[in-house]
Amino acid sequence: MGDFSIEPRGPFTLASAARFIAGWPPAGRPGAGTGGETALGLGFLVDDWSGYAGVSLLQERPDGPVQGTIVEATAVDPERIREQAARIVSLDHDGEGYRALGERDAVVGRRQRASGWLRPVLFHSPYEAACWAVISARMRQTVAAGVRDELSRTAGGRVTVGDEELLTFPAPGRLLEVSEAASLSAEKLRRLHSIARAALEGRLDREALLARGHDEALAALRELHGIGPFWAEGILLRAVGPTDALTLSEPRLRRRAAGAYETPEAVDDDAAFVALAERWRPYRTWASVLLRAVDQPLPLT
Repeated sequence: MGDFSIEPRGPFTLASAARFIAGWPPAGRPGAGTGGETALGLGFLVDDWSGYAGVSLLQERPDGPVQGTIVEATAVDPERIREQAARIVSLDHDGEGYRALGERDAVVGRRQRASGWLRPVLFHSPYEAACWAVISARMRQTVAAGVRDELSRTAGGRVTVGDEELLTFPAPGRLLEVSEAASLSAEKLRRLHSIARAALEGRLDREALLARGHDEALAALRELHGIGPFWAEGILLRAVGPTDALTLSEPRLRRRAAGAYETPEAVDDDAAFVALAERWRPYRTWASVLLRAVDQPLPLT
C-alpha cells in the first residue's frame, strides 16, 4: 500500500527494538525478538483516530536505512502512519549525540554496544499509554495485557503483517461505546471513558504535549482522571518520547545506576541521582531506558 525509507541519524539496529518488544509486557508480543530479526511488524491505531495501520519494517544491516511498507490500513493519511511508525522505535530523533554519550561514558557505551544501540520503544500513542495505565492499575502486567487484548478484539481492529495478526486498540469514539468489558471494573471503565474523551478533545496529542515542556506536560497529564504522578511521567517518557527527561520514581533504574556508577546514595537521595544523571544529557531518557533494559555487569569491550 505504500513504501517508505527512514535513514537513521546515529547508530540504530531494528533488532534491538524487536528484542525489547519481545520482553515488554505492554507490547504483549513475546515472539517479536526471537532470532535477532532485522524485520519488525507493527500494528497500531493511527493517532488521528481515522483508522488502523499495519507496517512492516526491515533493516538489512546495522545503522543502515530502515525500509518500511504500509501493508494494511484503514487510516487515511499515509504520512501520519509513516511518522508514527518512526516515532514508536524512536527514529524520529537524531541519535548522533547518543553515540557521543557512549564514547565519553563507559557505563552507557558498554550497554549501547551490548544492546545493539537500543533506543526507547514507545507506546503507540499517549492515549494508549494512558489507557494502559488505567487497565494495569493493581494488576499484573501479563494479566493486564490479556485484558487489553480482549478489549481490542471486541472493540478495536486487526491487521496482518507478514504471517502475524496484530490487534489494534479501540479508537476513542469506539471505546466510549463500550458499556462493559471482562475483568474491568465499572470504575476502570469510567476512567477509560474519561481518557477517551480527553483524547478526542486533543488533550493527549503527542506533538502538543512535547511542545509544552516537561513540567507543563506533566501537569496536563495529571489532570486526566485516573492518572497519578507515576503514570503522568510514564506517559510523558514512554509515549510522548522526549530524549532528555528524567524520572525520580523508578526504583529499578536508580538501583541500576547506583550499582553501575558505584554511587549507592543515588538509590534514596534524589539530589544525588539527579547529579549522577547529568552526565547523560541530552539523552537522559534514552540512557535511563538503556540502564533498565540491559543487565549488569558487562564486559569491558
